[in-house]
Amino acid sequence: MLARNLNYDPLMVHARDPQDPLTLAFASAIELARSSSRLPGGFGLDQGEFSALLDAYFPGARGLYLAQGSRSSWTAGRQATDEFDDLLKLLLEHRVEDSRLSRWLAHAVAACCMGEDHLWQDLGLPNRQALSDLLARHFQSLFARNTGGMRWKKFFYKQLCERHGAFVCRSPSCAECVEYANCFGPEEDGAWQPVKR
Repeated sequence: MLARNLNYDPLMVHARDPQDPLTLAFASAIELARSSSRLPGGFGLDQGEFSALLDAYFPGARGLYLAQGSRSSWTAGRQATDEFDDLLKLLLEHRVEDSRLSRWLAHAVAACCMGEDHLWQDLGLPNRQALSDLLARHFQSLFARNTGGMRWKKFFYKQLCERHGAFVCRSPSCAECVEYANCFGPEEDGAWQPVKR
């Protein structure tokens, strides 16, 4: 489906359903966590939960993706940031159901918010609609708050800022802000444009 998925080999070789949006999201989060010093191993899941995720979505990949040796090697040198923890808490508070799957997805979304592209891209999804569909299904009340169609990463961070009473917007309304196009514009590759000051 996506050329990007080739980057996840040999993980995607083990995927039960390589076209499934959840599979793509988990594969992306796993790769991001493996390559980032900002995230703990297993994108914040403990070894038992991470093993269960691998068995459910990537059967046979456990030996490739679990740290060899002691449990302490799982988190050595990699600690979740306050930013990751805050995003995870926000997502967990808005789960439609208290299930293992929604907990795994909350971890994956929070981890991929640490990426540098649009969230749908960092999650390895084909487009923004695929991300919106996942969020509507698994985090319905949070999805419903984004009434203006703000880009998802910006929306999550705006929620955190409002929660902590830190309103970083320079304009009284989004419509008047010079950053409007970057918050609400199209999300195709190359659509983001820095604001000229």
